[in-house]
Amino acid sequence: MSSSFLSISRAFKRSVAGACMVLAGVAATSVATPAAAEVKVGLSDWPGWVAWYVAEQKGFFKKHGADVKLVWFANYTDSIGALSSGQLDANSQTWSDTLGPLAKGLPLKAILVNDNSAGNDALMVGPKITSFAQLKGKKVALEQYSISHFVLATALAKNGMKLGDVKIVNLSAGDAAAAFISGKVDAAVLWNPWVHQIEASGKGKPLFTSKDMPGLVPDLLVAQDKAIQTKRKELVGMIKAWFETEKFIREQPAEAAKIMSKVVSMSPEEYTVFLPGTKFFDAAANTQAFDVKNPLSLSSTAPTIAAFLTQYKLIDGKPDAAKGIDGTLVQDALK
Repeated sequence: MSSSFLSISRAFKRSVAGACMVLAGVAATSVATPAAAEVKVGLSDWPGWVAWYVAEQKGFFKKHGADVKLVWFANYTDSIGALSSGQLDANSQTWSDTLGPLAKGLPLKAILVNDNSAGNDALMVGPKITSFAQLKGKKVALEQYSISHFVLATALAKNGMKLGDVKIVNLSAGDAAAAFISGKVDAAVLWNPWVHQIEASGKGKPLFTSKDMPGLVPDLLVAQDKAIQTKRKELVGMIKAWFETEKFIREQPAEAAKIMSKVVSMSPEEYTVFLPGTKFFDAAANTQAFDVKNPLSLSSTAPTIAAFLTQYKLIDGKPDAAKGIDGTLVQDALK
């Protein structure tokens, strides 16, 4: 394995345990109290969230009358804390990391789905493994209690197996990739760019990806109830700007990658790896995501995600997902 492969790091760790850590004690932060007309929005390093910079640079916020201040968090978990403590109007976070605060009764609501991971997270296996049955008793490296852990649990369940059927080796994503490449483990659950690098090296292939679990890895815009009440017009304008952003990424991916890659100090060529595995949600997909009758909606997938969080004691209490969802802003944006 080349040294360049080992040096690749994913600054964005979307951890399903993040909300639990935040609720154990929200640290003080230097984020200022939002101005009356300004929507202060936290974001960190994930394609569906970095895309907000496309909206900013292409003037989509201004076009739709949204005074938005994007606040970058190098540590994703810190952004969850800033929203939970009321120091942000809204934040970019996963559905799994929103259920924890909801279980605590915090006044938060998901108002937009930016994307679903659709291949960026994957269970990678060596060339000799061609079925899940062959994984029984094998060593699988992953970051325990992270999205990767959830991906593996879902993959095994869909194929008649359980986590106890494999031997989990708890390693950071980079170390898990290195252990897999060197043959120390039989499989690894990783995210891009490691998935792409392993495929390119010929050392492994995906047996299961987040594309095989639609609706279960959603990335959201989550807002404080107070912000929804006092800054609704701005938030609706922000959602309108998102729909233009999704269209721009779809129609002009090269220019979008150029803008997004600069934010995270990567080359446009390197960043294009993330785009195919990210299903950016347009207006139609958002309408479905907020439809309680849709089997892939936020409300429909919440019990599955909550069950995982509860099983591993990552949340206290039972979250009321319905209280944490507000699809009316999307509806207003589409009028």
